[in-house]
Amino acid sequence: MGSSDSEVDTDVSESEDEEYERAYDEMDVDKAYQELNVEKAYEKLKSGKLQVKLSEQAYRCPFCTTKKKKNFQFKDLLQHASSIGSCKSKKRTSQDKGNHLALAKFLENEIAVDAGPSQPSAEVDALADQDLDEMFVWPWIGVVVNIPTDFKDGRYVGESGSKLRDQLARRGFNPIRVRPLWNYQGHSGTAIVEFHKNWPGFNNAMSFEKAYEANHHGKSNWLAKNGKKSDLYAWVARSDDYNSTSILGEHLRKIGDLRTLSDIMEEEDRKTNKLVGNLTTVIEAKNTHLQEMENKFIETENSLRQLITEKDNLHQSYNEEIRKIHSSAQEHLKKISKDHERLKAQLEDQRKSLEARGQELSKRETLNESESKKLAEELEENAVKNVSLKAASEEQRKADEKVMKLAEEQKKEKEQLHKKIIDLEKDMDKKQALELEIEQLRGNLNVMKHMEDEGDNEVLEKIDTLLKALREKEGEHKDLLNLNLSLMVQERRTNEELQEARKEMINVLKELQTNGPVGLRRMGELDSRPFHEAMKRKYTEAEADERASELVSLWEEYLRDPEWHPLKVVTFGEEAQRVIDESDEKLRDLKENYGVEVYNAVTKALVEINEYNPSGSYVTTELWNERDDRRASLKEGVEVLLKQWTTLKRKRGME
Repeated sequence: MGSSDSEVDTDVSESEDEEYERAYDEMDVDKAYQELNVEKAYEKLKSGKLQVKLSEQAYRCPFCTTKKKKNFQFKDLLQHASSIGSCKSKKRTSQDKGNHLALAKFLENEIAVDAGPSQPSAEVDALADQDLDEMFVWPWIGVVVNIPTDFKDGRYVGESGSKLRDQLARRGFNPIRVRPLWNYQGHSGTAIVEFHKNWPGFNNAMSFEKAYEANHHGKSNWLAKNGKKSDLYAWVARSDDYNSTSILGEHLRKIGDLRTLSDIMEEEDRKTNKLVGNLTTVIEAKNTHLQEMENKFIETENSLRQLITEKDNLHQSYNEEIRKIHSSAQEHLKKISKDHERLKAQLEDQRKSLEARGQELSKRETLNESESKKLAEELEENAVKNVSLKAASEEQRKADEKVMKLAEEQKKEKEQLHKKIIDLEKDMDKKQALELEIEQLRGNLNVMKHMEDEGDNEVLEKIDTLLKALREKEGEHKDLLNLNLSLMVQERRTNEELQEARKEMINVLKELQTNGPVGLRRMGELDSRPFHEAMKRKYTEAEADERASELVSLWEEYLRDPEWHPLKVVTFGEEAQRVIDESDEKLRDLKENYGVEVYNAVTKALVEINEYNPSGSYVTTELWNERDDRRASLKEGVEVLLKQWTTLKRKRGME
């Protein structure tokens, strides 16, 4: 490829030299040499020695000698070749311009039939052909002159700016707006075209200028004095337009400034660097805040875990104590039962012995009178003993019932007192130990005061020491009381936090799909299945569903009715409890008409509402252990959330 390019540059035949000399007489040397280069490069392109078309969508410029060849679409390559071929910058040689003009001619004549008409592309790098120190009007402004006008009613009138803007937009220059310039005579025949204040806008502006230059309707053509001008002329506003004394210069000075491309690029870099710096600062602050939040979350999570562990330990120790008490009571009851069985067996043996004795005595009825009297007396005595034994057996049975009842009451009292004893013993031990120590110090102090009269300095020093120790112990006692109070407040606050955490956990679990043993249960919600089963026994399948739905809705209204009181208060020992009032008319009718299953479903909902929301009388959601059919602990809920979080994290990691 390099040898081919060199041939284009230097290989000129004698006939071409003669042609060059003839052209020299009519135009300058550079123009003649450029035209020769155009013909030479055009022949090379037609012969296929220089590759332009890579595929149906990709083209390449064979004259741009960069290490990395850039691929173009057809319209972009045509715009590239036309821009460099008509470039007036001294950075481009006449040979380079001629080669690109030949490429533009080759694209239009040889390839344009397949590729279709070309359109200006905003993606061509217009900066490549510009002098960075050249002064432009900022923001980018285009100038359009020679706009047709008509003289009407003493003023000149012309086309509106919106119509010209639409024409330019259809040609792909993407102007923002077009403003015709007016003076005291009316339309001046001149308009300015505003482009976007960015580099794509600059590309559009330069494409706009080069398109008119390619049609010989650029600024140089307008300023050339070669007769009458037709059609529109256009270019991009620069310093000479800005500093002119015409209506164009006045308007440009009002709406813009003169800036070099290098100044604009430096300002863009400064803005970009400032924006990057600000964003970096914001990101660092956000990261710091995020780290703080993570640390707080970890600290709160650890504290919550510790509280749950402590609570579980206390609950476990309490259950262990209750188990020991229950085991002791069971052993005591077994011992009483064994004693009862032993006494009962002894009484039974005595009864059988007396019966046998009675039978033996009855056989001796044929004995003499004295023996008969003696036998009668023994029979009477045995009868009395029999009655006594039966009375004793009945008393023993009543005593056993009393013992069982007393054992149950004792068990309940022990369970109630045990918790109070555990809590009070800890505080009493500390307080009694401290109060005992304070009393000992006071006693020692009184002894020392009695010895003070002897004037012994050592005794006086001991008194001062004891006084200081007494004050310290009294301070410790006061601190202990304050600590106890603060612990009570902290315990209440912790309980409130645990309740809030439980509520929040329930709200989170409502949004999750959990399939484990721990989930949510709506306490007080009426189970509709028994209603459907009851209706199926009386009606057809379709009618049963409708009847069951109506009956369920009716009883849901009853459950929310504050005027209905189906519960009564019953006292067990010293404890009062609310139980189902079986004599309630509605419940009795429900049980008689629809069966025990429906009755049990309604009473179950009543008991749950009374237990979990007695004041509101509506359904509440509770954390529930389905496997054990009990209220789930906060620890179990946390384990469910951790499991869900681990699963979600694993899925994201796999993605």
